[in-house]
Amino acid sequence: MPQVERSCSGSCVEVHWISRRGPPFSHGVFGSDFGEGEMAGSLLMLLLVAAAAAAVAEGKVVHVEEAHRRSMLANGLGSAPPMGWNSWNHFQCDGNGEAVIRETADALVSTGLAALGYKYVNIDDCWAEPKRDAMGNLVANTKTFPHGIKALADYVHSKGLKLGVYSDAGFQTCAKVQPGSLGHEEQDAKTFAAWGVDYLKYDNCNNGDLKPLERYPEMSKALMKAGRAIYFSLCEWGDMHPARWGAAYGNSWRTTNDIADTWESMIATADQNEVWAEYARPGGWNDPDMLEVGNGGMTNNEYVVHFSLWAISKAPLIIGCDVRHMSQETYDILANKEAIAVNQDPLGVQGKKVRMEGSNEVWAAPLSGYRTAVVLLNRHATDEATITAHWDDIGLPAGTDVEARDLWMHKTLDAAFTDKMAFDVAPRSCRMFVLKPRLR
Repeated sequence: MPQVERSCSGSCVEVHWISRRGPPFSHGVFGSDFGEGEMAGSLLMLLLVAAAAAAVAEGKVVHVEEAHRRSMLANGLGSAPPMGWNSWNHFQCDGNGEAVIRETADALVSTGLAALGYKYVNIDDCWAEPKRDAMGNLVANTKTFPHGIKALADYVHSKGLKLGVYSDAGFQTCAKVQPGSLGHEEQDAKTFAAWGVDYLKYDNCNNGDLKPLERYPEMSKALMKAGRAIYFSLCEWGDMHPARWGAAYGNSWRTTNDIADTWESMIATADQNEVWAEYARPGGWNDPDMLEVGNGGMTNNEYVVHFSLWAISKAPLIIGCDVRHMSQETYDILANKEAIAVNQDPLGVQGKKVRMEGSNEVWAAPLSGYRTAVVLLNRHATDEATITAHWDDIGLPAGTDVEARDLWMHKTLDAAFTDKMAFDVAPRSCRMFVLKPRLR
């Protein structure tokens, strides 16, 4: 069935129903829990319509996702995928320190990236002393963070930004140079809150073979009791399918292992993340790891593909390069307002592959305002390809005329398109559009 989206005022019912042939866009409370077949979706839709009809008689507004949302982490964060920066991809442990964090905060503001939404400045592993203090508290490394995390948070906040830190649902962090938070969840959550931390990335190393569902809920509960709203990023690597359970405990959950700065790693990561699309929604997002744009391992065209796929996938847009010294080409990718707008769209539906033909793919996602985002992707290493998006694949009714906005050329194309659109796409490149129906 095509997308249906209705705005409500007064006594009405608001229903979001998003589906495609097969499972690409089953969304909301209906999904794999009910099976991916059309019969299950149709039966559920009948129940939803019946409930909606009853609500109309009472003058109520009904959202079909309400039942699912009641089970989501209620910290008020993550209404859109988070945007910011993290130290790991570029600096890892060796270059991570107080000066880098301060200078990065300055650069996010001075370049205008902060104004585009990149608000989180996140410290990854290796920020703490190897041992806790006499009271059992985590302590910032006195050499690399001499003024402590509280002072750093104050500085970042003074720039209008938010500070994130890293810990681990194990006895040590992944780098094995600082303690993890396993068994210290409440104590560490209170410490983070007292320091003014806004974001916690919570890794999965050195965990004594305890199951994730024995560990991650404990930190989630501790954060909820800490007295400060802290975005909770579950970095479980997708091992135990956190998309199925992560929304009850976190604002996002890693669906993959760590990304590397190569085309092969990036595209495989996008593939793995796409499988879980139906579980993403405002308040809880699939996380295919941080951006590698600007770190030098891919071509500019490949980085455009990287950013386009993360944008349409509603992935957290967490920069992983050195923004103090980035090239103009890197900045132009990270600062693409139109691609960012797709990522931050309030409808919050993750894009999926809707057609695959050899190395050619069409990705699509419904947007608010009856619009549709489309990525035409050529994965081939050497050959140009003509790629066609068909309306029945992307959920537009037959005969619909649309205008197409090219998000990387930053222009609305002169031609109108009906039933399909086709473009030549260079090797390992993509075209990205937002389609808007034309009124007749």
